[in-house]
Amino acid sequence: MNDCLGIKLDRAGAILHLTLNRPKANIVDAEMIAALDKALAEHQGNRDLAAVLLSADGPHFSFGASVEEHLPDSCEAMLKSLHALVRRMLEYPVPILVAIQGQCLGGGLEVAMAGHHLFAAPDANLGQPEMMLGVFAPAASCLMPERIGQARAQDLLYSGRSLSGEQALAIGLVDRLADDPTAAALAYFDKHLAPKSASSLRMAVKAARAGYIARMIARIDEVEALYLNDLMSTRDAVEGLKAFLAKRPAKWENQ
Repeated sequence: MNDCLGIKLDRAGAILHLTLNRPKANIVDAEMIAALDKALAEHQGNRDLAAVLLSADGPHFSFGASVEEHLPDSCEAMLKSLHALVRRMLEYPVPILVAIQGQCLGGGLEVAMAGHHLFAAPDANLGQPEMMLGVFAPAASCLMPERIGQARAQDLLYSGRSLSGEQALAIGLVDRLADDPTAAALAYFDKHLAPKSASSLRMAVKAARAGYIARMIARIDEVEALYLNDLMSTRDAVEGLKAFLAKRPAKWENQ
């Protein structure tokens, strides 16, 4: 374990269990992104690995990315590192199971959606509130329509509203509900993945996700450029972020 991420091998080394370990917010900042990416990279070639489980300590999965790191001086480095993590997760050779409780917002939900199977508590709260701050959610703009359809994704991405775990299940944003999502993810692994050949499972993952991965990587590159080159050159994007940090209402000028 490092300061922000718990790392352990479970089920005789068949599961890489990563735990966001900075409750209560579990902010997905530069340190957390780097720790996740490093842990995934170090275990990627393990032939006995059959799944990754991503969970979080404390009452909440994640309040999202660091707003401070979204400011103009640091947003390019932050966004590129987050998207590199998302791409690694998308391309990961074994299923990534995600256990969600409490708040799962912004960059936290983007990381979760880069996984394969999402398990959530019924009273979890999932959303992309970026528009409240005058910015949009780049990775979610790509990942969310694939999970729940274009119209539903547009509603959530434009409004910034959140859904309960039960509402998220109803539209396919999460795959299963459980009072203990981590236990449910482990039970899923034990029943459906553990009996399989890890090498054959890797081939199945590659076959099932090849087209999806290609679409997502191309789209993420496009949306990242839109965010950095166009959005962050607007007055209102910077105003929204600064207003949030100053705990004051934003003053929009629509430019």
